[in-house]
Amino acid sequence: MKIFLLAGTSDARALALEIQQTGYDVLATVVTENAALELRNSGLNVRTGRLTSEEMASFICENEFSVVVDASHPFAEEASKNAIDAAKQCGVPYIRYERDSQTFAYENMTVVDSYEEAAEVAAKKKGVIMLTTGSKTLDIFTERLLEVPDTRLIARMLPRVDNMEKCERLGLPQKNIVAIQGPFTKEFDKALYRQYGVTVMVTKESGRVGSVDEKVEAAKELGIDIILIGRPVIDYGTVYSEFSDVIQALQKASL
Repeated sequence: MKIFLLAGTSDARALALEIQQTGYDVLATVVTENAALELRNSGLNVRTGRLTSEEMASFICENEFSVVVDASHPFAEEASKNAIDAAKQCGVPYIRYERDSQTFAYENMTVVDSYEEAAEVAAKKKGVIMLTTGSKTLDIFTERLLEVPDTRLIARMLPRVDNMEKCERLGLPQKNIVAIQGPFTKEFDKALYRQYGVTVMVTKESGRVGSVDEKVEAAKELGIDIILIGRPVIDYGTVYSEFSDVIQALQKASL
């Protein structure tokens, strides 16, 4: 049975390997060449590049995949919607794997539903604001926050050329860019917050594997305000958060 798996995260890679070791033929799809390289080095077959729902459906049907496993990032909303639609077009099962959600108890935490709302809350708080939300939505924050008085916007993101070019295009000063790849320990996060004098930290509820707990715990210990962006609400159907449940679902689909 051939499996088309949307990957791009460390736990997605681990899941793809476990599915392959079970005896299934797996093709993992990712957006960046760097992610593809890591998967290839792990012994997985990989394709690279974004796909629309129509392109994905054509690829799945033409290559006769039996199942779509969506193990994309919890915030890869467009990719998941495209995968759901493509699986429906091809008449094959869609299986969603997603990291467990986390809940945090902290009086200085504001939970919001969107990046736009996060930017608005941050603008009201002012101070030194550190984004740990990646580069994809950086423009939402630069547009709202760069000109706010008594506010410094620090963006932490992957050290990729396209990210640096985007920062330059959006007018984010070089001194306010932290280009580095995780995962990070709580101690590292605390040192980084102290170095920049951070007063507000913006993050996404990506799950434990996404090192959100380390970022949050470090901020809590330093008394830093936190703005937490909740996960997008998508009707996946059946969702699994354990590899074993995904394997069982695949075994049922192969009968």
